[in-house]
Amino acid sequence: MKQKSSPLNIIWLFMIVAATVAAAYNGRMEAISGGMFDAAKSAVTLAIGWVGAMALWLGVMKVMEHAGAMQLIARAIRPLMKRLFPDVPPDHPAMSAMILNFAANALGLGNAATPLGIKAIKELDQLNPEKGTATNAMCLFLAINTSSVTILPLGAIAIRAGAGADNPAKILVPSILATLMSTTTAILAAKLLAAKSRPVAAPATQLGEISADGGVEYETPGLKRDDPPGIIGQIVMWTLVAAFAGAVVMRLVSNGSAATLSADFFSALSHWLMPVILCTFVLFGYFRGVKVYESLVEGAKEGFDIAVRIIPYLVAIFVAIGMFRESGALDIVKSIISPVTSLIGMPEEAVPMALIRPLSGSGAFGLMSEIVNRAPNSFLAFLVSTMQGSTETTFYVLAVYFGAVGVFRTRHAVPAALTADVVGALAALLVCRLMW
Repeated sequence: MKQKSSPLNIIWLFMIVAATVAAAYNGRMEAISGGMFDAAKSAVTLAIGWVGAMALWLGVMKVMEHAGAMQLIARAIRPLMKRLFPDVPPDHPAMSAMILNFAANALGLGNAATPLGIKAIKELDQLNPEKGTATNAMCLFLAINTSSVTILPLGAIAIRAGAGADNPAKILVPSILATLMSTTTAILAAKLLAAKSRPVAAPATQLGEISADGGVEYETPGLKRDDPPGIIGQIVMWTLVAAFAGAVVMRLVSNGSAATLSADFFSALSHWLMPVILCTFVLFGYFRGVKVYESLVEGAKEGFDIAVRIIPYLVAIFVAIGMFRESGALDIVKSIISPVTSLIGMPEEAVPMALIRPLSGSGAFGLMSEIVNRAPNSFLAFLVSTMQGSTETTFYVLAVYFGAVGVFRTRHAVPAALTADVVGALAALLVCRLMW
């Protein structure tokens, strides 16, 4: 059977051709010529810069695997995940990897979310009978990932606090509500499109042992666990934990009151989350008898291979986005849809944010920062910071995750994710209007 062209392929081709035509019309051929090479260089620089973070968090994931945490997490929310991902066995490592990715996104931990998401997509690819073609589970996972519920949009809150906004955390509730709507849309769209598309063959049976409840127990290959640490080791570790708790209490007492919603607080919170999560994970592995150092090193090796593998995908998408932006094509699209957005009450200055966010995370963040710093207490600043905190860089995520496993035929992943993007932007506008 002849394979249909991927939506991502069509979108990429459209962006390249439209950018060239727009640049010729606007007299900006020199700009897009330079933008092409700058974008390609940025893609490679970004991928190389990822190696450290990728190695670290894939190593931490390996510690969690060897400690048995993946199975424990999957079992804890098995009913929900079984309904969402019926094609993935409940105890498969992909389940817990997806959960950890969703949690990292919800907490605004971008540096941890990407490696965890790549781990999840790699595990899902182990169940894929048609390599190079996205499964229903992959499409749904990425649709949820690009619209996942945000609990702590720390970056946007920190910018608002630094700009002197009266209530920097005012975007918390709007961000949660907007992403709840976009995530619900992503799930419904992925499920409906999956029912209409050509199904991928059923996954091959995975090797494993039948558990007491009839499920399949998946063993994590690699290092085996030692016996749990002895009494001396436990005393030392629990002493360190107690010392940390004491330091937190002393910090709060020295400040004279509970932490306030200030720029310093949110900056400190973003710095505290990563070390605390890292310590929690490795301590869990240690008390479960895992050789934490050896496990982390084993998992970290995967980071280098993945970073190299995704470079071609990043170069392709970055070049298309850079050309589209530099050519003035984005401004043309903005002028075309402005009459429609004015009918629904979206400020004209917010339209570029809605258009850029699915294409460029750094571009959207820069635009949001400029608007917030210019008028931190305005409705426009409230809206764009909510949009920043409740939406994702869709094409970037699709390129990175599918590139990590060599998927070219994305099936319904792109339309499902873009549908969620549109609903997310509209939901952010609606909620902001109601709460302003």
